[in-house]
Amino acid sequence: MKTIGLIGGMSWESSLEYYRIINEAIKARLGGFHSAKSILYSVDFAEIESLQRSGRWEEAAGMLAGAAKSLENGGADCVVLCTNTMHKVAEEIETSVNIPFLHIVDTTAQQIKRAGIRKAGLLGTRFTMEEEFYVNRLVQKHGLDILIPDAQGRELVHRVIFDELVLGEIRLPSKERYLDVIAQMVEQGAEGIILGCTEIGLLVHAQDCLVPLFDTARIHAEAAVEFSLGTARQGSPDI
Repeated sequence: MKTIGLIGGMSWESSLEYYRIINEAIKARLGGFHSAKSILYSVDFAEIESLQRSGRWEEAAGMLAGAAKSLENGGADCVVLCTNTMHKVAEEIETSVNIPFLHIVDTTAQQIKRAGIRKAGLLGTRFTMEEEFYVNRLVQKHGLDILIPDAQGRELVHRVIFDELVLGEIRLPSKERYLDVIAQMVEQGAEGIILGCTEIGLLVHAQDCLVPLFDTARIHAEAAVEFSLGTARQGSPDI
């Protein structure tokens, strides 16, 4: 079993899910008393959020690259960045280490294509929905057709993430409004929905929707397990 290096804390609410999913998957695969070999470097999200808000991405990249180096020096065999938004600086993190970086977009895109879906709606922070680093990778590298909510929908989705989900607050009215946004994208032709923020899976679940949901936190965590056990599918990217 290889050691999984996790950069977490963005937020710790979803980092907790990563740890749970990874260990449950290892136990399911290996049985007995088995749990995952892992190292967690948890940052202070207040520092990262401040850098996001002020557009100081280079500083954030340096901070997370330092975390990745610490994981490598501590014996990690791969790096898993437990957040979608901060994949904006994925290249800087990846080039800072000599161990594989498991990119959340690539692992998610592989699952979407295995499901036979080519057109998907995307929910996430405004950075994830509106900037090129995320959508362009899905479109240009993986050939997917991506829909995002309208301006009002994007504002709602972003606000709920930062005002509620990262603080551990799960509110039924917000869930209902998210489902309305999802329904609008389905009407526009979305065959599935990407939960492109690692906290959204805490609010919206598969049974809530008529189309498949792709929970990036779960997909990413399960890809880390496949890497750890050496069972990643042939052709899986960047692992």
